[in-house]
Amino acid sequence: MNNISSTVFVVDDDPDVLKGLARLLRSAGLEVATFSSPSEFLEQHDLRAAGCLVLDLAMPGLNGLELQEALTAKGSAIPIIFLTGRGDIPMSVQAMKGGALDFLTKPVNDEDLLKTVAGALEKDRFQRQNSAELDEIHERLETLTPREREVLTHVVSGQLNKQIANDLGTVEKTIKVHRARVMEKMKVNSVAELVRLTERLGKIG
Repeated sequence: MNNISSTVFVVDDDPDVLKGLARLLRSAGLEVATFSSPSEFLEQHDLRAAGCLVLDLAMPGLNGLELQEALTAKGSAIPIIFLTGRGDIPMSVQAMKGGALDFLTKPVNDEDLLKTVAGALEKDRFQRQNSAELDEIHERLETLTPREREVLTHVVSGQLNKQIANDLGTVEKTIKVHRARVMEKMKVNSVAELVRLTERLGKIG
């Protein structure tokens, strides 16, 4: 996951602000892509791209909040840092409720922006790593047979082989075989590890 390069996407309708932000971010060694409107960003942005979004709040046409809503609707979890020259409290509250990472007022302090961007990129990396790990756990779960899945559910609830056998109407020896296969397929060495994996997945269907 660490090999994926991250990009700071900047959306602002003021060409001078856009140029200044891009110069600052590039001076810190960051990859930058600039857009002069939310519509332009939506048209060109790949939802799978790693990075964060530095977004002006008040723009003609589609504004920053509407872009945030559009990205959420598309299933994007990209961390968003809002910029505003107005310091509009109600809009900032709405932005934060919508999942914005931070809210900075213009003119933005260079150090504050770089620090916030670094935090946003770290959050994105964490989210992507977590998502990849969950996908892998799901893939392991899909290799289980329906009976092995049943045994898994009983094992993580703390039941002993004898109790599981009784509940499923079979013998303890058969449960031992199923249990061993579950551990092997889920790639764990202990019940504690198995419990941790299933807790991360939530409800097992």
